[in-house]
Amino acid sequence: MKFFIDTANLDQIEEAQALGVLDGVTTNPSLMAKEGISGEANIFNHYKAICELVDGDVSAEVLSTDFDGMVKEGEALAALHPQIVVKLPMIKDGIKACRYFSAKGIKTNVTLVFSVGQALLAAKAGATYVSPFIGRLDDISTDGLHLIGEIREVYDNYFFETEILAASVRHTMHIVDCAKIGADVMTGPLSAIEGLMRHPLTDSGLAKFLEDAKNL
Repeated sequence: MKFFIDTANLDQIEEAQALGVLDGVTTNPSLMAKEGISGEANIFNHYKAICELVDGDVSAEVLSTDFDGMVKEGEALAALHPQIVVKLPMIKDGIKACRYFSAKGIKTNVTLVFSVGQALLAAKAGATYVSPFIGRLDDISTDGLHLIGEIREVYDNYFFETEILAASVRHTMHIVDCAKIGADVMTGPLSAIEGLMRHPLTDSGLAKFLEDAKNL
């Protein structure tokens, strides 16, 4: 399973890259705003800075909700760097734009997916990635992980090449469970990725080794 980090913070991206396990980055307007980044020029420069830090795909989201606007924005984003993946909303014009970009060989990530039907449409339109938001489904007492499993079944039935990118990952067990049920990618915070390293028996075992080493 690929590990993406969901942030626009360069320090966190650099730290995740230093771990040697990072495969890409996802961002959105909210994450850009959180870093105090606004204005097209600043946003574009920030995307380029992210691409320089990582080796894998970097999802950059369009702001328009109409076909022409998404095409214009998406083409501008794709031109920034070969690693850019155009992130499109799961709406009618988003699916149209997905087909447009896939026909041109431009990678896409269809986001805000909450059902198997939506994921099926994205795959039919040629999406590179589809992003089911498991954490947001959990927030409304719906099993987000179950959705991942259903999408996996449908994609395997028809040999779709679209990768399932588990988004809105909140914690370490989300990552583990997504890996169990066959998500191709997960994107989440640095804290969730680093949480995979932690176990109380590792901590106590290391403390014992260090204590014994003092007596050698």
